[in-house]
Amino acid sequence: MRRAKRPAASCRTTVPTHEPRAPRTDPGIAYRGRFAPSPTGPLHFGSLVAAMASYVDARHRQGAWFVRIEDVDVPRTRPGASDAILHSLERYGLEWDGPVWRQSSRTDAYRGALARLVAGGIAYPCACTRRELSAQPIGPLGERVYPGTCRNDIANDAARRRRVAMRVRVPAVPVAFTDSVFGTITQRLAAEDGDFVVLRSDGYFAYQLAVVVDDAAQRITDVVRGADLLASTPRQIFLQRALDVATPRYVHVPVAVDGRGAKLSKATAAAALGPAPLPALHAAWRFLGQEPPPDRPSSVREWWSWAIANWRADRVPRAFTRTVDAAGT
Repeated sequence: MRRAKRPAASCRTTVPTHEPRAPRTDPGIAYRGRFAPSPTGPLHFGSLVAAMASYVDARHRQGAWFVRIEDVDVPRTRPGASDAILHSLERYGLEWDGPVWRQSSRTDAYRGALARLVAGGIAYPCACTRRELSAQPIGPLGERVYPGTCRNDIANDAARRRRVAMRVRVPAVPVAFTDSVFGTITQRLAAEDGDFVVLRSDGYFAYQLAVVVDDAAQRITDVVRGADLLASTPRQIFLQRALDVATPRYVHVPVAVDGRGAKLSKATAAAALGPAPLPALHAAWRFLGQEPPPDRPSSVREWWSWAIANWRADRVPRAFTRTVDAAGT
C-alpha cells in the first residue's frame, strides 16, 4: 500500500498498591491521531463515522493522522479485509500519513511490554477457564468480574499444566479521566472488571495491551473513537501508567445503531460502504451533529476541504448511541 497524500488544508513499572499518579502527557508533541479498524469485514457506516471524526479532528488542528490495522485477534481476521478497508478509505478521500501499521507484525513489542509488567509484579499467570468463571457475577461493564483466584498463585498442579493466560493486578482506587464529549469518567477497576487479561491462553495478546503499546510507539496524542470503547479507556490508562507512557486525550463519539438498537457492525452484517462517497459522507457528518455545508460540494476533495475547515468538536452529541434514522441518514 502506497503512502497516501495529505490534503492541502527506559520504562518503569510499579506495583499498583496505592493511588495511581496523574496521567502523563507529552505537551511538546504536535497532534497525532489515528484510526484503527479491525479487519473482520468491510467498512460500514459506523466505521465511517469513527474514521471521519478522528480524521477531521486531526486535520482541523493541523495534525497528523495514521491508520493502524488492529489484527491482533488473528482468529477473527478475514482474508483480504485489511486491503478492502484501505481501498475504502482511499475511495472516500481519507488520506493518512506514514506507513500503515499492522498489529500482527508487532508481537515482539507486546512481549516486551508484558515482560516489564511481569518484572514489576503487575502481571501474573492465570489458569482459570471460562467454565470456571461462568458463575461469577456480571459487572457494570457487562463482563464477569474476575474474583482473583490466581492472584497469589496458581492453585493446583492440574492447573499448572494448563495453558495459562496472563492478567494484571488492578488497584482498588478508581481510575478517572476527562473525555471531551462525556466529561469526567470514573471507574473502579477492581469492582467493575477485576484483574483483566493481557495475554490470552491461546497465546494471542489482548487488545487492551496491544493498543496501549501501539499508541505509545506511534506517539498518539489524541484518540477519537466510538463510545463503545469508553469503558475500556480506564483499563488502558491503568496500563499506560504501569508502563510509564503518555496518556492521550480522548474523544468518544456516538455509536451508530439500527432501529432495533443493534450496533452497526460486521457481526450484524452491516452493509459495506457503497461506491458513491458523497451521500455517505454527508450522512456521517450529520450523524456527528455538524451543520451541513450551505452549498453541496461537487467532489470528495472539495467536501473534505470544507469539512476540515468547519469541524466543531463541541457539536458532537453527548450520547452513547444514535440510530441512523435519527441522524437523518
